[in-house]
Amino acid sequence: MRYLLTLHMNPALWGTLTDDQKNGVYAGHGDFIKLVTGSGEMVETKALVDPAGTRTVRVENGVPRVENGTFVESASFLCGYYVVDVESEERAVELAGKIPDAQYTAVEVREVIHEG
Repeated sequence: MRYLLTLHMNPALWGTLTDDQKNGVYAGHGDFIKLVTGSGEMVETKALVDPAGTRTVRVENGVPRVENGTFVESASFLCGYYVVDVESEERAVELAGKIPDAQYTAVEVREVIHEG
């Protein structure tokens, strides 16, 4: 079973962390990648830039309309994700708890139901 583990960034919260805490998050991602790669559970991971350059596209009457900014206005934004291939939802949740961001924000766990 594949699960998407999404990471969300709140810039205000991130700004309150010390350099040691931030470096701990970075190092923790390295450790997490080693863990899931070593166990064979890693499918892929991506880190995303901040949403300042985001474009949202909507089609109205067959014409694309492009807006600056994210689809949902929020203090937090999607900053990256992992896709893992695990035996159970429980294992996906266990792995999500090992991602360092979970100690400061949240990691969302969602089952992948289709891949193209």
